[in-house]
Parts: sequence; C-alpha cells; structure tokens
Amino acid sequence: MKDRAAIDRAIDASGWPDLLADLVRTPSHPGVPRQEEAVVRVLAAWLAARGIGSEIREVAPGRPNLIARVAGRDAGKRLVLCGHTDTVPLNAGDPGVGFSADVRDGRMFGRGTCDMKGAVAAMAAALEAVSSTGVLARGEVVLAAVADEEMESLGAEALVRDGFTADGAIVGEPTENRLALGHKGLEWLEIRFDGRAAHGGTAEAGINAIVAAARFLALVEDRLKPALAARAHPLLGPPTINAGWIAGGDQPSTVAASCVLRVDRRTVPGEGFSSLVAELEALLAEAARLVPGIKTAVARMQGGMQTLEHLPAVLDASHPLAVAVASVLDRRDAPTAFPAWTDASLLSSFAGIPCVVLGPGDLALAHSPRESVPLAEVREAAGIYARAAVAFCGA
Repeated sequence: MKDRAAIDRAIDASGWPDLLADLVRTPSHPGVPRQEEAVVRVLAAWLAARGIGSEIREVAPGRPNLIARVAGRDAGKRLVLCGHTDTVPLNAGDPGVGFSADVRDGRMFGRGTCDMKGAVAAMAAALEAVSSTGVLARGEVVLAAVADEEMESLGAEALVRDGFTADGAIVGEPTENRLALGHKGLEWLEIRFDGRAAHGGTAEAGINAIVAAARFLALVEDRLKPALAARAHPLLGPPTINAGWIAGGDQPSTVAASCVLRVDRRTVPGEGFSSLVAELEALLAEAARLVPGIKTAVARMQGGMQTLEHLPAVLDASHPLAVAVASVLDRRDAPTAFPAWTDASLLSSFAGIPCVVLGPGDLALAHSPRESVPLAEVREAAGIYARAAVAFCGA
C-alpha cells in the first residue's frame, strides 16, 4: 500500500498527459520522412528531463528503437515494457481527428492515441515513477519503444537479432487494461491463378483464372473453414482465414488470364507456415482439377513481415508474470485473448521472453477516424505497469 501511494504520487506529478499530447502531435506513420525518428526524440527528451537516459539505435535509416532502463537496488528479474512508436496513416477521405491531441469529455483524440502512444506514455510515466520513488528493491525495468510494428516489425526483429533478453514483457496494445495472455499468429498470403486469355466469344479456347479462384474460395468456405473451427484453442479460439482482396482479368469480353487473391490467415498453436501452405495447396490442386490447365501458386505477401514467422503467443495463467500482473489489477476480470497480432509473438517465440498484452484504449477505435483514448485508462495503465514491475522483479 505504501509503494502504491508513492507510485501514484509520482505518476500524477510526472506530466505524462503533456508527453502523450506531444507524441500524438508528432506524426510517425508510413510516408513521414524518417518515420519514427522525431517521436523517439520527443520520448527521449522527456525521459532525460527526469534523469533517465536512453539508448537510441537505428534499425533502418530514420527508424530507431529506444531502450531506457531503471535498475533496482539489488539483482533480480528484468521486466520489459514494450510499445511501438509507429502508427497507421490517417483515414483516406476522412479528416477524422488528425493529430490534434484534443481532449474532450476525458478522452484524448488523435491518430495513435489508442494504438499505441497512450501505452507508450503510460510506460514512460511508470518508468519515471519507479526511478523517482526508489520502490524497486530488486531487478530492472526496461522501456523498449520499438519501430514498425504496424508493417514488418523491424524494431522487434532487431531486438531479437541483438540478443535482447528479459524474464518477462508487457506489450501495451489496447486491451482497455484487461490482462490478455496471448493472441493468434498471423500470415498474409498471396495466391495466384494463371490461365489463358481468349476472346469472350470463344471462351472455350481460354482458361479462366477468375473461375478457378471462385472454385478455390468455394472450397475454402465448404471444406477449410469447418476444419479450422474444429481446431479451436481454449484461450485463442479457432484459427481463421479471410480473403480480403482480389484482382483479375482485363475486360468483360476477355477470358481472365490471371487472378490474385490476398488472404489473412490467423493461426493457433500447432499450426505453422508450412502446414497452412500445404493445406491451401491441397485445395488449390482440387480447384485445378475443376478448371483444367490452370496453374496456381501460394506465397507469403511482401511487406507483411521482415523475416521472422508471426507465430501465436500464449502464456499460462500460472506463469509468474501473469500472476504478478493479475495481482496488481483493481478489476478481477478473467484473463482474455487479444484479437490482433502483436510484437509479443516475436519476443516470446524467438527471444524466449514470456509476454502478456495489456494497455489502455479500445482496439475497435484503433486505425479509425474516431481514434481516442480515455485519459483515466492511460493513468491507470501507468500504475499497473509500475506496480507490476515491483511485484514481478522483486519476486
């Protein structure tokens, strides 16, 4: 209780709302020159003004990670507070809330408030509170502000390549401050159908790639989706597949010589890239039998990841990290699963760092022209992060 009161006073005195506003007013989406550099400088300056140094390392030109550390009095566990500094662009054709950082009815509006500069500001406030109060008896708390989560996860992959280690990590994606113990894996796949063009008046001379794609999609609906539903994971639910984009053909009077599908495939433990591709190739072979002469191919989409497979992430509720975070929550909601993919996948699968997901904001507002975050949730998240650090590192 004494530690909590000291942490709360430090967070309230830290000036985190101004930091959040400055982060939001500093665009860091694709198309911004040196995309995350300016927002990382804002964060580094705020930390430095409070006596916390940081290491800034470029993972690509103009695209830095920031690492800041606060050590306890004695050796102990290391907890990472991980947040990404990039955002998606503004919504096309809709002015929305822009980069305003306006506050109305207790909410801050603007791109990135929810996903996830609110969490980054809360993590910085938590780090400052731990530093200024001296409540961390053992261990180390690390803020890892990483680049490029929205696209290829360059920042998290750089941490993995650099041998970054920790005993646990909290990834601050928007969960409305509920504890999420994992999420599904993610693959973006491109499926090609190549046929033969012919005049529409002699369509029998051609091989219609659009028809082949339609046959394949029917097989996905009739065969694959029921099979996926039968694989439901106790926490994550069933794996899924969504055909989100299609293009093919030239004009109505020409048999389509090519067609391309792009699909989103969410995976659960026990599935991987090779197994899901084999499953799709079996359906493609059947579609090819229905459309003789069609050629097909499936491959990972370019731009969806850098190099590391985007596997599912799951942590048992009995793990010390999950127990420590749950112990400092005022609400006693049952742990949940996060519905989107996060950098927790790379940290847990390839760096061996146990992860949970918890942060302020409602995912339904992320990437939307209504993006906003309740300031009370950002404040609550800062307290959760700081108290979880004391509980976990000192255990």
